[in-house]
Amino acid sequence: MSEKKLYKIKSQRKICGVCAGAAEYLNIDVSIIRIIWAACVLFAGTGLFLYIIAAIILPEKNEEL
Repeated sequence: MSEKKLYKIKSQRKICGVCAGAAEYLNIDVSIIRIIWAACVLFAGTGLFLYIIAAIILPEKNEEL
């Protein structure tokens, strides 16, 4: 049984791959995650801080075949 983990995804990244990893983890479109994250940055201000922390902490997904 495969355990579900949160990763940064290098192949789909715009900046660090955090949104792509979150979208894969939640099984939704990456554009939705990016819109939500942008809204958090613009309206609450916490999104940027959380993105930086996630970019530092999350490991990159090994996509070797």
